[in-house]
Amino acid sequence: MEPNRFLLIRDVDETGVSGTGIVAMGFQFPTGRVVIEWLVKPFALGIFSSLQELIEVHGHEGKTWVKFILE
Repeated sequence: MEPNRFLLIRDVDETGVSGTGIVAMGFQFPTGRVVIEWLVKPFALGIFSSLQELIEVHGHEGKTWVKFILE
């Protein structure tokens, strides 16, 4: 089993920090855990227990969303 790749897309940047469009990319592992890499400064990595947790932290009430990359 391989991880699923995704993009984190922000429609509205409420804080003025990360900008809009594709702001991070990541993987969801078969265990459900998620790792993201921010594509904007400070280019940090984030680790979450689940996709739900990622959205709770960075989703900004639907203004940021996940698009899975299908091959």
